[in-house]
Amino acid sequence: MAKAVGVVMTEKVVAGLIDDHKVVGELRHFPEKKEMDADENGALIDMPADSLWELICDYVAGLAPKGSGVQAVGVAMPGMIRNGVVEDSPNLPQLKGAKAAESIRNGLLARGLDYAVITLNDADAVAAGLAATRGQLDRLVRVWTIGNGIGFGRFPNTDEPWEGGHTVVTLDPKENYCGCGGRGHLEGIMGHRAMRLRFLDLEPHEVFEHARKGDKRCAEFVERWHAGLAAATATQIHLEGPGKFYFTGRNIDRLDLASLKDHLYRMVKMSPLQGYSLEVLPEESSIAVIGAGAAAVN
Repeated sequence: MAKAVGVVMTEKVVAGLIDDHKVVGELRHFPEKKEMDADENGALIDMPADSLWELICDYVAGLAPKGSGVQAVGVAMPGMIRNGVVEDSPNLPQLKGAKAAESIRNGLLARGLDYAVITLNDADAVAAGLAATRGQLDRLVRVWTIGNGIGFGRFPNTDEPWEGGHTVVTLDPKENYCGCGGRGHLEGIMGHRAMRLRFLDLEPHEVFEHARKGDKRCAEFVERWHAGLAAATATQIHLEGPGKFYFTGRNIDRLDLASLKDHLYRMVKMSPLQGYSLEVLPEESSIAVIGAGAAAVN
């Protein structure tokens, strides 16, 4: 793999120099200290798109000055990203319609850096990073990322939307908490913002704590939370077949793998589709950064 810079923008910006599917040196973070509310996008939600592109260009320039041997820059962010354009991004709405790749490339050119710029969805970057670091570049890799939003990443990436977090998992007309405005979406159940809207008297982490202590309302919701993720996973199995699914993200500690498996067992009954496996991974920023870099040079 040629040298690249990988940048991931979700609740924060993380950037790193990537060589041979490994991070070289230290990752750069914005904010440098966790100066943001743990439940929101913090410093990024209020930053104009142009300011974010400038921040990314400054990080790239610091990591890969002229003559560094870097060939390309991969930038991952939430939303539907196609052909270098952010077609929609409910969790960072200021990005909608932005020509991200063009803006970042022009910012780099203004700094004397002639690097190709590739943009992709942040969950797809996680999938690419898992494929690259686990020697699975020849396999289908699928991953759910559980954070402020719910992402579904796939490697190899395609030009399709793959907005798995917006999979419809319920027909209840009252399920309208998704940030995109759609009804019945997985993110409208599992997403951090959605949980805060649903439980105005509790923070999301308190919902899970109360459920463990036997609170009926919270326990019923936690069951629905797992059933929704199982339903979306079952849909992917029925569309693309079995295989391995990874689960990671900032809020992965809320996932009870046994409960998820129990729900999936009830949903996937055709024997040719039952050869799936599930693996939970702790969140690791470097994986998505490596994936963004790999996407830029592959």
